[in-house]
Amino acid sequence: MKNVFKLLTLIAVFGFLTTSCSNDNDDGTTPPVVSLGDYANGILVTAEGGPASVSYISNDYSTSENNIYFNVNNEELGVYLQSMGFNDNKGYIVSDNVNTVVVVGRYSFIKEGSISDGLNRPRYIAFSNGIGYVTNWGDPYDSSDDFVAVVDLSTNMVINTIPVGEGPEQIIAVGNKLYVSHKGGYSVNNIISVIDVTNSTVNTIVVNDMPDEMIINNSGQLVVLCEGKPAWTGDETLASISKIDLSSNTVIETLSFADGVHPSAMGYTNGKVYYQSNNEVFELSDSASTVPSSAILTLDATTPYGMAVKNDKLYVTDAKDYASLSDLIIYDLNTKSIVNTFEVGLNASKIYFN
Repeated sequence: MKNVFKLLTLIAVFGFLTTSCSNDNDDGTTPPVVSLGDYANGILVTAEGGPASVSYISNDYSTSENNIYFNVNNEELGVYLQSMGFNDNKGYIVSDNVNTVVVVGRYSFIKEGSISDGLNRPRYIAFSNGIGYVTNWGDPYDSSDDFVAVVDLSTNMVINTIPVGEGPEQIIAVGNKLYVSHKGGYSVNNIISVIDVTNSTVNTIVVNDMPDEMIINNSGQLVVLCEGKPAWTGDETLASISKIDLSSNTVIETLSFADGVHPSAMGYTNGKVYYQSNNEVFELSDSASTVPSSAILTLDATTPYGMAVKNDKLYVTDAKDYASLSDLIIYDLNTKSIVNTFEVGLNASKIYFN
């Protein structure tokens, strides 16, 4: 745990140290030159809890620390930490059960404020032109009250809301457009909302059931992982990966999975999509016209929960029995072997690179 002296030292020197940071914002731009704190140049793992927490592992794996937000601020994040977003030198921690987005210094994790009024079960946050956009479920049993909250980042106040379809999840900003996947909340949905931030108009793109994870590939296409309805619903539908042309907002290709295959996590690096299904990881090149039939590796995890890829590394969280602390397992994609394992928070679900 960081001691009080170290924290006070960090605060004292915060205005005097300047180091260039090469890490990207969520929209792909580079943050301005800022002072780096203890949690720069590493991996952040958010855990749903409870209590919720954030863990840090340095890029060289020499340093790791759990509960960094609590250690710095001496307060909890709530019970259910959903996601995190980054804009310039700030981090935004989204906790949906307390209807709050906590704002921290991106590299120090010192709390700088919070956003709470005007949120209702917030899920994910994105940024465009200095404004924050937060997806909200509202009442998960009411299909008519879902929305995207528009946040003035200078005041941390919700200044507008944009109604959208049921169960908005992940959100990506591309120029003046926002793309929102609609998994469906407690129900099922099959749309991507396209929001024009210049006038708040909303259009929709129909994809297969339960779209969730999204990335932009090297061709500038939006790639969407649609999980499909699982068999236990009694109305199973096919999972798929859809590619969307962002110039026309149309689906240009759909790669379907076999019956019974429902991938739940996706990452992208070096022109390849990586997805996880049934404790295995598959690799899909941008040029592929069908999904692969064989996995590149079998995960050494009891309950794979979160996944990310960067360069030649694959990062997977193992939630185990949902009652014990999770593991972050790091694989080398070239050798398909484990290079390191770290104990992280309870029900660890998301992985970020800072």
